[in-house]
Amino acid sequence: MKINVHSLKGDIVDKINADEKIFKIEPNKSVIRQAVLAEMTNLRQGTHASKNRSAVRGGGKKPWNQKGRGVARAGTNRSPLWKGGGVVFGPEPHSYNHKLPKKMGKLARRSVLSEKLSKGEFRVLEKINIESSKTSDFIGILRVLKVENKKVTILVSSIEENLILASRNVRNVYVENVRNISVYDLLDAEVLITDKQGLNDLIEVLA
Repeated sequence: MKINVHSLKGDIVDKINADEKIFKIEPNKSVIRQAVLAEMTNLRQGTHASKNRSAVRGGGKKPWNQKGRGVARAGTNRSPLWKGGGVVFGPEPHSYNHKLPKKMGKLARRSVLSEKLSKGEFRVLEKINIESSKTSDFIGILRVLKVENKKVTILVSSIEENLILASRNVRNVYVENVRNISVYDLLDAEVLITDKQGLNDLIEVLA
């Protein structure tokens, strides 16, 4: 299949061959869901904790004698039954890491890209070369491409300083490495923009 290549002025200047196994498949909603859930789960730090009876302060001395007072036995005043005592079965630090099979991760990305391309939400530019680091010039490019009011994710092969400086203060514009883009970030964008080199890298990663 052919994908149109646009200039920074919005004109079609070329067509590039793209693998139909990546950009023209039936989206697998189930796999996309599993991939997004895995990514969001892996973002969790798992640092939550509580103090059990061995970690809480105090409680070294037996409060009273075992026998003779006519009350219940007590070995420490930091028992979970007492005020100020330790927590029973409280949260403990642990990893939330969830490993997704590589084939499922690739299928999820292919599914999202195929859907974006079919809806006209995936655009390929001849080259993303920003000569100026001025935000106003970058907004002018977005306006020419008619995406100034949309959530845009720009996929690049290498990070250029001018692009970062020009886009960092623009709301809803994100610059991501095309090789490390997540399924969630692909879904979250209203428009995906890359260049020829970025497209080649994307095809290489998902092939």
